[in-house]
Amino acid sequence: MTRVTITDIAERAGLSKGAVSYALNDKPGVSSDTRERVHQIARELGWTPSQAARSLSRSRADTVGLVLARPARMLGLEPFYMEFISGVEEVIAAEGIALMLHVVDRPGAEIATYEKWWAQRRVDGVLLVDLELNDPRVAAVRELEIPAVCVSSGDAAGGLPFVSTDDGRAMRDAVRYLVRLGHKRVARVGGIPALSHTVTRDHAFLGVAAESGLTKHQIIDTDFSGEAGARATRALLTQSEPPTAIVYDNDVMAVAGLGVAAELGVSVPGELSLLAWDDSPLCEITHPRSRRCGETCRPWALPPRRCCSPSSTAARAAAARAPSRRSSRAAARRRPRTSGAAGARRPPRRRPPRAAAPAPSPPSPPPHPSETARSN
Repeated sequence: MTRVTITDIAERAGLSKGAVSYALNDKPGVSSDTRERVHQIARELGWTPSQAARSLSRSRADTVGLVLARPARMLGLEPFYMEFISGVEEVIAAEGIALMLHVVDRPGAEIATYEKWWAQRRVDGVLLVDLELNDPRVAAVRELEIPAVCVSSGDAAGGLPFVSTDDGRAMRDAVRYLVRLGHKRVARVGGIPALSHTVTRDHAFLGVAAESGLTKHQIIDTDFSGEAGARATRALLTQSEPPTAIVYDNDVMAVAGLGVAAELGVSVPGELSLLAWDDSPLCEITHPRSRRCGETCRPWALPPRRCCSPSSTAARAAAARAPSRRSSRAAARRRPRTSGAAGARRPPRRRPPRAAAPAPSPPSPPPHPSETARSN
């Protein structure tokens, strides 16, 4: 189908293109009758304004850019970014602004994309995500003088406008919650260690572990993938003294860890407590169903200069129930089955968590090169 232009409208109306342009843009220079007649012809022909032409005339693209430096397949697996993009769209679409999304394989390509977009006037500004401390992208957008909002802490934003959640407080609340339940061995399966929010969570975790006197605490860094979460969980649960609670940096790794626990014969919530960041629907469809610990923070949208939520999207819990004083078999005969977890409870007192099922399990695979472990 051929696109209708103002030339077509001008020919139908018997006017010059200049007069048609004045009428369509409601500028002075034509009578009200002529303006109404031009608009009527435009509707009959199905004419719509050219976004490119409007952008040139107004020096605006009505578009916000978002570049993600991560494997494209991760977008379909990690619920966080789907909810984040949904939250952005919910706000900007109401203002007639579009979101331009681009996925690249490395941070250097991300900066090149910003340069290209800004030179071609394709965006009015950008959102920066997954920032590191002293991130080169902050300096790049400053040099380009492109408006930008950072989804990060103020420390990583380098003076740019930012929107964030209080990751430190959420982590402290989560670990203290587990400590109050009686957990003494708590592990954390974190994300990419260079990211500013990972650093914040690590510091908060280690701080509470020290002040609470945990007998054992450990951090394993990963790439946020389910595969990495499964490997980290297997490494933790096959130790001689495995943790009784694990805090994960996203729901994908937590669900993968839940599968490993089932494979090794470790009962959740009977012997192991799991806490997961992101508060996504993924944890609603698992068994046992996880419950939220802390408040939910809606996906970020375009922020004011500073906007900091008091608690993170943090923590969902599928956690340990206190064991019966009778034998587990006798208790099972007396209690009906229930679906889902009742929330985090105290870890078992009679026996330590099993690190493997009764049947011999295969040896643990070697750690992935991208994963590192830290412990007290």
